[in-house]
Amino acid sequence: MKVILILIDGMRPDSLYGVPEFEELKRCASVEMDAVTVFPPVTLPCHISLFHSVPPSRHGTTTNAYAPQVRPVPGLFEQLKAARKTTAMFYNFEELRDVAPPAVIHHSSCYHCKLMGYELSTELVAEESVSYIKRFSPDFSFIYLALPDGMGHKYGWMSGEYLDSVRTSWRHVKHIMDSLGEEYTYIITADHGGHDRIHGTDMKEDMTIPIIIKGEGYGPGRSITGASILDIAPTVAEMLGAFPDDEWEGRIL
Repeated sequence: MKVILILIDGMRPDSLYGVPEFEELKRCASVEMDAVTVFPPVTLPCHISLFHSVPPSRHGTTTNAYAPQVRPVPGLFEQLKAARKTTAMFYNFEELRDVAPPAVIHHSSCYHCKLMGYELSTELVAEESVSYIKRFSPDFSFIYLALPDGMGHKYGWMSGEYLDSVRTSWRHVKHIMDSLGEEYTYIITADHGGHDRIHGTDMKEDMTIPIIIKGEGYGPGRSITGASILDIAPTVAEMLGAFPDDEWEGRIL
């Protein structure tokens, strides 16, 4: 099995209803529309928690400025390297470089959204991820799409511009999945939601995220309930035959 994790920044679950690509996928996937993220629901803390399966109160990063862990917890990329799995990461928010030490990821590329613009950089991330994965077929790939978060901050969550950015992101998701095919198990999720033009509070709109899994053993007949962003790393590790670290707090979905 090979796994592709696609994260759409700032994607609220209620932004997905009526998105054709999502409606098509949910008919053949396991879907949780009420999963929870960590507090504070901010991009870098959420990603550190996703990959290390511990909350910010343990890893210490509480803003988009990385804080080295006082008591380091090995993350998913480290555990996959120990299991001799190949990995790749494609993203357009430069601060995500700190989700793992550079030496443990086989390939990593960033198109900076604040320099290149959210739309172009998101498109380039999607295109390069397909090209690289087709050529090298890594065991685990992380694809991050920043567009909805940028539009949420600029125009407001659930604005017309924000909803258009979610639809655009899902067209990229469909392109990735159609291009790479059934060889992969796909996990699609978000780091946080948002309200008005912000996020970072304990409001439900900020704290609720979707988790969608399509692949062997995951379909409409298998429910995912009570899920958390902390559960993603243990689930990926289990799928790929790697060992979750003893410090991880999440469960296998």
